Amino acid sequence: MRELVMDPALLPLFVVVPLLGAALLAIVRRRVLENALLLAVPVAIGAGAVLLLLSHRTEPVLAHSVGGFAEVLAIPFVSDPFTALMLLVTAVSTLAASVFLVLTGESRYRFVPPLVLLLTTGVNGALLTGDLFNLFVWVEVMLMPSYALIAVTGSWRRLGIGRLFVLVNLLTSTLLLIGVGFVYGTAGTVNLAMLADAGSGSPTTAAALAVVLLALAVKAGLVPVHSWLPRAYPGTSAGIMALFSALHTKVALYAMFRIVAVTFSDGMPFAAVLAVLVVITILVGAFATAGASRVRTAMGHQMITGVGHILLGLVLFSHVALSAGILYLVHHVVTMAALLLTIGAVEHTYGSGRLRDLRGLARRDPWVMVVLALGLFSLAGLPPTSGLWGKVGLLRASAEQVVTGQTVLGWAAIIAVLVASVGSLLGLQRLWRGTAWGGDLNTYRPDDARVGRAPETALPEGTTVPWRLLGPGAAMLALSVAMFVGIGAVLPTMDAAATGLLDVPAYVEAVTGA
Repeated sequence: MRELVMDPALLPLFVVVPLLGAALLAIVRRRVLENALLLAVPVAIGAGAVLLLLSHRTEPVLAHSVGGFAEVLAIPFVSDPFTALMLLVTAVSTLAASVFLVLTGESRYRFVPPLVLLLTTGVNGALLTGDLFNLFVWVEVMLMPSYALIAVTGSWRRLGIGRLFVLVNLLTSTLLLIGVGFVYGTAGTVNLAMLADAGSGSPTTAAALAVVLLALAVKAGLVPVHSWLPRAYPGTSAGIMALFSALHTKVALYAMFRIVAVTFSDGMPFAAVLAVLVVITILVGAFATAGASRVRTAMGHQMITGVGHILLGLVLFSHVALSAGILYLVHHVVTMAALLLTIGAVEHTYGSGRLRDLRGLARRDPWVMVVLALGLFSLAGLPPTSGLWGKVGLLRASAEQVVTGQTVLGWAAIIAVLVASVGSLLGLQRLWRGTAWGGDLNTYRPDDARVGRAPETALPEGTTVPWRLLGPGAAMLALSVAMFVGIGAVLPTMDAAATGLLDVPAYVEAVTGA
């Protein structure tokens, strides 16, 4: 039977399709067309990503240089199993968030559908690019619609939070561009394939690459440059926060994995510093969860500890560790989307996400609390969810370090993962106790067409979270449980992604032809 292989010349379609959709919706404003494209584009991208994954069974790397120029001038689009996996995961999470935006009516806000599609354009471009300067360009394409999405959705806090988001990302983008300039100045190219092993061979290029990685670390939310994230993300709506959680930080983490794997094949000279920061990130995010007064702020802190767990795979840097880090990344995207969309359904129904305003939901909305409980299980690494295998994979990779002689790093990683699990349990237990138990809700703040939320008023008898709003979060949670049950089918894809990351010669040959 003939193997299915995608033509590499089709790779730019992952960018062109959402970009054309955004352009069309900016001109033609029809509610039906907006919602149709908002849902159809992620479906099409997800189908394309599945085709890419199938293609990589026989072709480890697919590359296409737009315009047919020489390698140093062309715009390279490159895909390997890790890229295809990220395209699929981000498409699924974008679809879930888009369905939620349609159900809550946020998609009717001016320009929200084209802005989401433009954000998708930037994400796909950043995942597929094989060039550091183009990575900067695609990240900016991601950020521009994000500024607008913060401004048009969420509470009034968004206006102050928007300034924080813009300021942090403008400064970080400037740092990223400076780093890319340093790389070009020291290595004479910003093409990743041509930078293969450049960080290991030249201290000056290694320093320039460190500036690029620092900028990406800020965008990802690595301690000590993390505090903006749990303040900024909860300021927007739950649907947009689910989008940002799945796309912004994860693209930065993907880029860090790719750059380190290609340019530092002999190890990073600053690996010890990064290891310390990663361990601190795991612990800070986990224990800060207990201090949150809003449910989505607690989720923001869980995003921080998740970033630490994912980067632990990069710090340990073995095939097992990279595979575990990628598995944790996929699990975290799925779980955070499930939790944020479920919490968003509660906020949309009762008008608040503050712990002091929510109580007694275990009696009023038992199925909502089942989804929420399983999502919290997943964050803590408990069965029957994907979180268990994510943490088991990282512990296995850490134990491998101990066996191979990296005793301090291995034991530090094991202790950090275990202690952070306890810290997360304490914080999430406080969240559960605040929302599930206590007296019945008597008041709420219903939707108001003029100000978003009306003043507090008596809660009508029989008010519960509608099933249709619970659907997107429940579907993502079901995906997490499916990953737990079908881990035997999931792991080969993670292993293939890790193998692709480490197979730098294949990456270079596909891009340069050499």
